Amino acid sequence: MQALLDTIATMARPLQAQRVFHGRGCLHPGCDAWTLDAYPPCWLLTRFQPVSETDLATVHTALAARWAEVAPGEALNLVLQVRDEGQVDTRVLAGAVPDPHEVQEADTRYRVHLLRGQNHGLFLDMAEGRQWVRQHCAAHPGLKVLNLFAYTCAFSVVALQAGASQVVNVDMSPGALAIGRQNHALNGVARGASFLAHDVFHSWGKLTRGGPYGLVILDPPSFQKGSFVATKDYARLVRRLPSLLAPGGHALLCLNTPKLPEAFLRDVLATEAPALRCLGRLANPAAFADADPDRALKVLLVQA
Repeated sequence: MQALLDTIATMARPLQAQRVFHGRGCLHPGCDAWTLDAYPPCWLLTRFQPVSETDLATVHTALAARWAEVAPGEALNLVLQVRDEGQVDTRVLAGAVPDPHEVQEADTRYRVHLLRGQNHGLFLDMAEGRQWVRQHCAAHPGLKVLNLFAYTCAFSVVALQAGASQVVNVDMSPGALAIGRQNHALNGVARGASFLAHDVFHSWGKLTRGGPYGLVILDPPSFQKGSFVATKDYARLVRRLPSLLAPGGHALLCLNTPKLPEAFLRDVLATEAPALRCLGRLANPAAFADADPDRALKVLLVQA
């Protein structure tokens, strides 16, 4: 795990939410199971295999030493999450986690929750996607946006900040949408946002009547038992896009699973919505560099 220790030894103090070390990209031999994220004022160390107490103590010591250098006099707040064969164990190794816990990315603040499950309220690998939405909405003021599988509505917040007139957020989880409401209030952009705790597949009539939309965002889970399985359900989403998009409108097609390549999305698009044009793939944040781009987050930009 020398690459992780080297990164810790030379890192600057992060002021915004970001990934600091991405062993999962398979670019650091011996570190494939480690990631390190900053959610100021906390650190999240994630291990995707069981971890020995010796290795854990080594990383903890390295973090404590570097933190004393870059933030003298401040306590180290460190959370460990171990994921192994579907089991998740999360614990605080040092300091404490604020409640509520708010972090910043670019000009936006978000509520996060490091101690509850695998999803922490803000997907750091989607930072470039949020930046694209911000720039696109700023260039097209008054845009109407449909945000499907909205989770905590990060896309909606940046769209409204940048000048969108309306965002419809749809997600099956009332709890996630409740945090989404908090994110809008936190950034002073509650006006123009609506929140529908609906199953997307049972809501096409309502969503179509509310359109057309200048931007549609599809960011579903890759696999959620009883809700969404990408291999069979992504096609059902894409075939609806032409009826949702305004002429010349854009859509983001997002897929985050190492098991399906970019070609899967392109094939679904060509089969289910051949009238839509693929403009290319958005880059991921540099911190998420991967030896195999097909294993990383895939975000395609398409246009009606």
